[in-house]
Amino acid sequence: MASMDSPSFKLILGSSSSSRKQILSDMGYEFSIMTADIDEKLIRRENPEELVMALAEAKADAITAKLQIDVFREKDEPTLLITADQVVVHGGKIREKPSSRKEAREFIQGYSEGHAATVGSVLVTNLKTRARKGGWDKAEVYFHKIPDDVIEGLVNEGDVLHVAGGLLVEHPLTSPFVEAMVGTLDSVMGLPRALTERLIQEALSSSS
Repeated sequence: MASMDSPSFKLILGSSSSSRKQILSDMGYEFSIMTADIDEKLIRRENPEELVMALAEAKADAITAKLQIDVFREKDEPTLLITADQVVVHGGKIREKPSSRKEAREFIQGYSEGHAATVGSVLVTNLKTRARKGGWDKAEVYFHKIPDDVIEGLVNEGDVLHVAGGLLVEHPLTSPFVEAMVGTLDSVMGLPRALTERLIQEALSSSS
């Protein structure tokens, strides 16, 4: 799948995230899916931007290790692998996926009448040329008071346990309580469209 002004290429999304699948589909791309299956807790950085980039790199390394890379290098049509990661920053602390329902509840309660920032990375690896192009994007979300029954509903449903910081602004239970957003919804959801598109084009045009 490729646009009119770029060469033909194939895409692999290195993520099982439903939000990332949706965004990439909405961008008009067809793609296959592979997952990295890494222990993200083994990779630590104090800086959120450095952490999400390191995790996207580790995911790309893990997926390429599963592939017969020589096959991709010999093909005329390049294959691009997209990996990504995201954390939430709240009160100066990095938040990843909640480890329990209790932690998810505490995370969401903290956002009530407050704000949180999302920091997300995107890494595009050209499996033919081995070129890698990456970057990160940041957005901020400001909340009204989130009622306790809404928080309980989110926690009991369980989707918040599978996203960074338990933050699901696009969820119908959450969205009415979003006061303002600085940045784009796709960035908050885990795959900033403009950055992803730019990195795809950079990875296609780079020879190494």
